[in-house]
Amino acid sequence: MHVLTRFWKGTLAAACGAVALAQTPSLYENRFEQAELGKVPDGMLVLDGAFAVREEGGNRFLELPGAPLETFSVLFGPAARDGQSVAARIFGTARGRRYPTFAVSLNGLAGYRLQVSPGKQHVELYKGDEVKLSRAYAWRPGQWTHFRLQVRQEEPDRWKVEGRVWAEGTAEPDHWTLAWVEPDEPRSGRPGIFGSPYAGTPIRYDDLVVSKVPVP
Repeated sequence: MHVLTRFWKGTLAAACGAVALAQTPSLYENRFEQAELGKVPDGMLVLDGAFAVREEGGNRFLELPGAPLETFSVLFGPAARDGQSVAARIFGTARGRRYPTFAVSLNGLAGYRLQVSPGKQHVELYKGDEVKLSRAYAWRPGQWTHFRLQVRQEEPDRWKVEGRVWAEGTAEPDHWTLAWVEPDEPRSGRPGIFGSPYAGTPIRYDDLVVSKVPVP
């Protein structure tokens, strides 16, 4: 089973990577298959939280423990102001009426964050600690959720922040779940992942990819 899981993931990653490479150059990738268990891979900056690489069913991933019940984050990849996209898969579970929240981000700790908030049944776009946009989203516990977030400059004084989420096993949508027009020049910063394990159960992260935004 472990060998088949590794083969499937490697084949899928290669296929997705080939498509992505043809469309947008990859600036950073971490699928954790060669990462050392119990540690955080080199080049990742843990801002807070006991993140570590774990393995289940032959699949390795970065895991945030289910306690303490705070908000934690990790930065990775190159810093940029715009023209960059981050993608990831995130897995969480619920416990009773308690739910985690989790997100991907661009432009550093106070930048833009695409967050699934199952307790609200929403997907949200943050700038720092401020919610800019929100939309209803039916999250499914115990299932991987895909994220993609990008920031691109449209005009000299206009930037577009766009994000989408979709469930594992479904096709990536051809439209953005949330799109925000930013009139202020973004600050340069690194991509990241966030997590708040309010359910008291671990949150898992996999297939982190940072790419250039394709030129229209």
